[in-house]
Amino acid sequence: MCGIVGGICNNNITPILVDGLKKLEYRGYDSAGVVVLSKDNQLNRARAVGKVVNLENNIKEKTAPLVGTIGIAHTRWATHGEPSSRNAHPHICNHSVSVVHNGIIENFLELKAEQQTQGYNFTSDTDTEVIAHAIHKELETCNTLLEATQKAIQTFEGAYGVGVISPKDPGRIIAARSGSPLVIGVSDKGNFIASDQMALLDITKDFIFLEEGDIADITLNEVTIYNKDGKQVERAIKTSKLKSGQTSKRGYDHYMLKEIFEQPQAIRDTLESRVTKDTVLSSAFGHKAKDIFKNTQNIQIIACGTSYNAGLVAKYWLEDIAKISTHIEVASEYRYRNPIISNNTLFVTISQSGETADTLEALKAVKKRSKDKNIHTLTICNSAESSLTRESELTFLTHAGPEIGVASTKAFTTQLVSLALLSVAIGRCHKQVSKQQEAKIVDGLNRLPGLIAITLKQEDQIKELAKTFRDKFNALFLGRGTMHAIAMEGALKLKEISYIHAEAYPAGELKHGPIALIDKDTPVIAIAPNDQLLDKLKSNLQEVKSRGSEMIIFEDEAAEVAPMKGMTIVPTTTDLGRITAPIIFTIPLQLLSYHVALVKGTDVDQPRNLAKSVTVE
Repeated sequence: MCGIVGGICNNNITPILVDGLKKLEYRGYDSAGVVVLSKDNQLNRARAVGKVVNLENNIKEKTAPLVGTIGIAHTRWATHGEPSSRNAHPHICNHSVSVVHNGIIENFLELKAEQQTQGYNFTSDTDTEVIAHAIHKELETCNTLLEATQKAIQTFEGAYGVGVISPKDPGRIIAARSGSPLVIGVSDKGNFIASDQMALLDITKDFIFLEEGDIADITLNEVTIYNKDGKQVERAIKTSKLKSGQTSKRGYDHYMLKEIFEQPQAIRDTLESRVTKDTVLSSAFGHKAKDIFKNTQNIQIIACGTSYNAGLVAKYWLEDIAKISTHIEVASEYRYRNPIISNNTLFVTISQSGETADTLEALKAVKKRSKDKNIHTLTICNSAESSLTRESELTFLTHAGPEIGVASTKAFTTQLVSLALLSVAIGRCHKQVSKQQEAKIVDGLNRLPGLIAITLKQEDQIKELAKTFRDKFNALFLGRGTMHAIAMEGALKLKEISYIHAEAYPAGELKHGPIALIDKDTPVIAIAPNDQLLDKLKSNLQEVKSRGSEMIIFEDEAAEVAPMKGMTIVPTTTDLGRITAPIIFTIPLQLLSYHVALVKGTDVDQPRNLAKSVTVE
């Protein structure tokens, strides 16, 4: 959720740290800070509320320059304590230990009370400060910062990705992870740590991905890693395929707009090597996938946010196409109840980052509970080296490329494409999908990039519609079948980046309560595909219109929704199938949300209170 950057090199580390923080700004944050160990072995710190540029200005205004060859830096997203300079990381204990931390220490109140009796003073409201104090306490009896950190982390409950430096053991950084990702960048310029490899792409392409429970002792020329049992282990160095330029806006005003227009290519990349002319390759899910799919009798999908909406669409597809019982649940609820897990269930997790804390913990819990129930696991995500991919038996990568905007766009549509392929692959294994049906679906998927390109041409009309939302504070989205899930995604996008209160309902539920919300100040956005529920939807639209609402209808051209006063009809395209339609209708809803946010003057790429990767509960 937050951003960590650290390093040790031969030159001044401060510009590298600040540049790394800038590359992590997309993750969402409210304050930033940096600590550098100076040549005279002092911890020098600068912190600021707001953007990294404020931190840069603070560094420039310091009377003594922030110069050194070793340091750690952080962008914070507030959990414990309000956004403020005193709560910003890094935290320092008694001029001897400095810490940056992602995650949440769940037993911090207990640790804080104990540390206060030991004489420690707290200068912030954060849970992170107990980490600095705990390591400082262990340093009193330990010979090295590594040993002190190893002992201290044994007292922590919760999730952490930690970077530690100390003038008592200069020339090294200690990095530890449990439930929060950390990578080590290896370079001839030095060695570095980050919560995301994007922070270090200008320095190195070679990374070590720490595994759960790992702790690393990092010096200028060496990286030594120990596992959760304290045994020294070797972790492979992997060369990243990401390029620094992939994280630029490339002439677009915002990352979100760029990523909306990247969707045709992202879908091509996701389909590449996964389908032939008329066949879905089951092996794309893993070499054991075919046998696992044959024995699958139930599917349980777990996800959060946008990924949950993708899973809702997949439930319709899997039951309709593959004829297999499918359930979906929000990960943060699933992990805290005692669900009945049937034998021969395929447990599917969906996550853009592969680091979503609740989804990851739900997966771990299922694996512990179901060792003798023939349960198999599959993750669909956009990160090859994520925690979810390491925990899952089968993996399908979406190949969406870096997604910087907090509001997910291309990650969502490539998740839908991936889930469509899964539906066909399982359906074929269960002899529910004929060769002709499979060929038709594959053809539709291959046509998607072109269909999306056509739909994107509606941007000018959508831009004009967005102006009508300038004074709106509520909106209602309607859809039926898979389009209810797409309506939910549209409502989520609008509320995320424009701060308009938006809700989505199955259109047939209008009379069961939501119709009370409809008036002239509440626009209604409806999705009208040309399917078996079209006539039902048209009746629902009449009910809305009679209550005086302004309406926007995104329709398949063949749907022929009758125009009415106060209704704007936006034709997308036509001849859409049950797989292509939900994906295509997502596009105009993304554009609407984007342009409404511009009208409202909000921060499109970094909306308030939100973070790109939610690695805490």
